[in-house]
Amino acid sequence: MQQKVLKPNQFPKMLKEIPSPPKELYFVGKLPAEDKIHLAVVGTRKFSNYGKEACEKIISGLRGYDFVIVSGLALGIDSIAHKAAIDNNLATVAIPGSGLSDRVLHPHSNLKLAKQIVEAGGCLLSEFPADYPAGLHTFPQRNRIIAGISAGTLIIEAPERSGALITAGFALDFNRDVFSVPGSIFSENSKGTNRLIKMGAMPVVSADDILDAFDIPHEGENLKLNLSFLSPLEQKIIEALTDPMPKDDLIRKLNLAAHEINPILTMMQLNGIIKESGGEVYRI
Repeated sequence: MQQKVLKPNQFPKMLKEIPSPPKELYFVGKLPAEDKIHLAVVGTRKFSNYGKEACEKIISGLRGYDFVIVSGLALGIDSIAHKAAIDNNLATVAIPGSGLSDRVLHPHSNLKLAKQIVEAGGCLLSEFPADYPAGLHTFPQRNRIIAGISAGTLIIEAPERSGALITAGFALDFNRDVFSVPGSIFSENSKGTNRLIKMGAMPVVSADDILDAFDIPHEGENLKLNLSFLSPLEQKIIEALTDPMPKDDLIRKLNLAAHEINPILTMMQLNGIIKESGGEVYRI
């Protein structure tokens, strides 16, 4: 993949504002427009099904808005965030802890994903030369770039010792918004996110919380208008899915027989309007 160079005077405005900007940046693909809101979405490599679904649900809720999803191309939540962005036609920027050549790109198992990001109109970005390998020191460096280029940082899942918390720390240092998905008090993966909330991070349980934070009028306020292409029954289903719920609960809430609603739910899934995962149905 052919890469280009950005000099400091060409950096995105927000990156110019951080105390220790890089000397230069290398990128492959297309840099998103600066007027779009860059949102960093990061978390643990050892994610749970809860973390995966939370990440996918929140990012899918940003579909159609001027957001760019920024993450670190790492395994786990980072990869899920990039894929969810692509699936929802959102630009995404991947900032690995290595150079951008195919030979050293880290992790190498995400080389295919990196190429998908570029093909989808996003980009790969690094302050390291093309063949610079990943090392222990490179990840905190790239974390400051993730936080520095973003107006806000969302932590999905993070144990108490997590690189995602380093990114959140940089975001706080740079006076940027920090968001955190709350989790079970019994989950190791939620110890870091819950602690961030205790420290003042904004809890996020849906995309609406992100939209509210940036004062963006959102779909929840004009649901019927935005979903006018749906049948009346499909609109009722969407309106009932204010939160993910088991299919049986949805059927009871709508006061319909299973044989009436199941074919509709199947078609809505095929059309990408709803999704069923982990035993629950939710809006995309």
